[in-house]
Amino acid sequence: MEFLVRTENLMPADVPDDVRDQLRKAERERAMELREAGVLKRLWRVPGRNATIGLYEADDPTALHEALTSLPMWKWMDVSVEPLATHPQEQR
Repeated sequence: MEFLVRTENLMPADVPDDVRDQLRKAERERAMELREAGVLKRLWRVPGRNATIGLYEADDPTALHEALTSLPMWKWMDVSVEPLATHPQEQR
């Protein structure tokens, strides 16, 4: 099942720079693991915002939730999820 996931990072400005850098590194590493597992298919930045749009694939909403909550920056994310259904023109 595919999901369109919109996230915005709302990390407070008072997080120390070294902690912020460690979290960004850990976030990239976890995202790569999700890519390798086939969960994170595509990722786009939203210009002018600290936000992304991602195409994820998971067995069900619970599996997607587990993947998203495994991200190190999860507790600072505003997340919206749209489940996607295949359009009839895409069926072959």
